[in-house]
Amino acid sequence: MNTRLTAATVLCAAALLALPACSSSSDDAETKPTKASTPKAPPTPSTDWSAAEKPAGIPPEPTGAKREELLRALAAANPDIVKYEDKAIDAARNQCTSLNATGVSRLDWMAAQRFTYREVTTTEAQGKQINEALKGIGFCKA
Repeated sequence: MNTRLTAATVLCAAALLALPACSSSSDDAETKPTKASTPKAPPTPSTDWSAAEKPAGIPPEPTGAKREELLRALAAANPDIVKYEDKAIDAARNQCTSLNATGVSRLDWMAAQRFTYREVTTTEAQGKQINEALKGIGFCKA
């Protein structure tokens, strides 16, 4: 206990000694004060994710009827998958990167891994069904 207390005291003292080194000196008093300017809002980054996703083989996020069709196809493979719809959609989009790539092995295993989250477990056999469903509805066409 004494060692911890001593260490904490030394650290606090070192921090207090370092604090004056961070302040400006009084020699700056002779410099002219700078004109206050209106702060400008930082530019909003305009990252176009769709431009980066398409070359990677990730389809756009489905909406409306396409979203419902995808969720039905996934539920046919494993009904638990669609408990978390947004997760299922993200996993399906990510699985397309593997399906669209050439020479990728263990696609069914990858699908099983991508669609296993929280209390949802997906088997490799269900992963195969997922891959067939994604191909069957044409979801992964880049």
